[in-house]
Amino acid sequence: MKELETGEVIITQDSLQKRIAEIGKSIAEDYRGKNPVLICVLKGAVVFMADLMRAIPIPVAIDFLSISSYGAGRGEAGAVRIIKDLDINISEREVLVIEDIIDTGFTLGYLLRILKARNPASLKVAVLLDRPALRIVDLPVEYKGFEIPDEFVVGYGLDYKENFRHLPYICKLRTA
Repeated sequence: MKELETGEVIITQDSLQKRIAEIGKSIAEDYRGKNPVLICVLKGAVVFMADLMRAIPIPVAIDFLSISSYGAGRGEAGAVRIIKDLDINISEREVLVIEDIIDTGFTLGYLLRILKARNPASLKVAVLLDRPALRIVDLPVEYKGFEIPDEFVVGYGLDYKENFRHLPYICKLRTA
């Protein structure tokens, strides 16, 4: 069995915190007086969500959603199912989905359709990482952290087999 190691850091901790502060400021300006619900897509977005909500100086509610996609290869649509649903009723609420990374867009597209059926007042997306080289489904992303190349990355909530989520930066993964 090959041992896993982290590779080149592609986004530093300082760069992450600076960009998250900018996104938080934009969200606060756009949602002032609206008390939005931030929905964290578990598990990958939890670190981004924790830092982002602290960078938003207006009242926000938070909730968590866990989904699983399976039966899909790279660039293919697989089945998606909700493992943990929302506790908050989002009908007539301003909703902002917090996601760690967008690849093909299939899973997030499915999630947005499910949430839209619950009649939110608005439904927008904030994503930390965008990998446009793999995009198949075009999705509206209101707030975007960074575009990354078509490389497997870990850290800052993103994992490989539940490892490396704790890293305070984004780096490539390599096998030794």
